[in-house]
Amino acid sequence: MEKLRKVVNEIAYTTPLSQNLSKLSPLQCSLIPLLFLSSSFYTLALSLRHFLYRHRLFRQHRLPVPVISVGNMTWGGNGKTPMVEFMALWLANSGISPLILSRGYAGGDEAKMLQRRLLGRSAKIGVGANRAATAAHFFERYGYMDPGPATCLERLCFDQTMGSHLDADKIGAVILDDGMQHRSLWRDLEIVMVNGLMPWGNYHLLPLGPLREPLTALRRADVAIVHHADLVLEQSLKDVELKMQEIKESLPIFFTRMAPSHLLEMGNIDSKMPLRSVCDKIGAFYVDRLDFSDHHLFQAKDVEMIRMRLGKLQDKFGLKPVVVVTEKDYDRDPEILKNLDPFQVLILCSNLQFIPRDGRSEDGFKKLVKQLLEVKLSDGK
Repeated sequence: MEKLRKVVNEIAYTTPLSQNLSKLSPLQCSLIPLLFLSSSFYTLALSLRHFLYRHRLFRQHRLPVPVISVGNMTWGGNGKTPMVEFMALWLANSGISPLILSRGYAGGDEAKMLQRRLLGRSAKIGVGANRAATAAHFFERYGYMDPGPATCLERLCFDQTMGSHLDADKIGAVILDDGMQHRSLWRDLEIVMVNGLMPWGNYHLLPLGPLREPLTALRRADVAIVHHADLVLEQSLKDVELKMQEIKESLPIFFTRMAPSHLLEMGNIDSKMPLRSVCDKIGAFYVDRLDFSDHHLFQAKDVEMIRMRLGKLQDKFGLKPVVVVTEKDYDRDPEILKNLDPFQVLILCSNLQFIPRDGRSEDGFKKLVKQLLEVKLSDGK
């Protein structure tokens, strides 16, 4: 299955597809007609679904607190989960207890990571396919704050922690994780994450391409975030920005990156290891890498393959290699990674950071979000 994912992924990011068929393998070329047909059916179903919501034949459920949707246009690597965490921390630090609603895709690795990273905060995480029902359960258990600007949004701050409040346990806002395509819940703010490294692929919808919706869906967005902007050439960033503005000229666009913060060690994740001290201690002079698809569930055969690779590296260099995995890799299945013992396994932790660009910054983003929510809530939802 992993090999098939890679084959299809290469097709999805071959652009323009029609002019680069010669670069694809015979297997990939043979898959294109089937993928095209499947993509056509997906497009038809998506169009029908949007028609039903647009004409209110499908109902959108409204929640009693402001709802902020964080979603994306393509599969994987868009920075959606780091942005959800960023929003949750901002709200919690402002004295507004957020409820994160997640569908728990692929074993819920993202929800598990958020749960661990937000431990000790007022943020709550609800996992379930029926997000309206999940939200109702949390509202019944914890209660919710008056959504009026004077009692909720006025608390939003930009550079300080408000501390605790008497009603801090009450839910003050909902963050809809991966919410752009989840049309059944009404949202007051739509944040769309875009992978700056691979923004649109071959411009086709799933499964022929990586797009979950046509690019015209950007018209529903209130704010767009170009993620991994630090790894993209200046001209490419301008092209991505121009493309989005062609679709929605007034769309505010910000830029972010993932900044490595520290490392955790398998078996002792409560102790943070500074990046600098680890570099001084390990002093890596050779870096090997193994790539797996997003949400990959490690199997025993994967661990055995990794162990074989580590053994070869140890024989070649005479030193025991160190394994570095992402937080999502760890949270997906901590137990199976223990089978890499006696090799040391480190978990790389990173935080989302805004990249100042043309006057657009983290503070500017927060001010804009607050203004947009105030306007929408004052209009009476």
